[in-house]
Amino acid sequence: MEKELTFCELREREVVNVADGRKLGRVYDLTFVCGKITGLIVPGERKFLKNVTGSESIFIPWQSVLKIGSDVILIDLNNHTYPLGIDGKK
Repeated sequence: MEKELTFCELREREVVNVADGRKLGRVYDLTFVCGKITGLIVPGERKFLKNVTGSESIFIPWQSVLKIGSDVILIDLNNHTYPLGIDGKK
């Protein structure tokens, strides 16, 4: 039986892309359609002296989530990233 998680528990886990081993940060938002999770949103790469309001967020489709462990979320983006637009939409 799978353990239920709260958003607070989910956002404590580091997101790692198994395709390239890159750490993408921690989940800071979720997307939903009709009550089902459709994706995770993580900060993506941070650049030195980057404006805090800049949009470098990455959308991770829910089907790309491989495993949610006790301290990490493993995803597979197959060397693709899904940047969000300035308005937060794909």
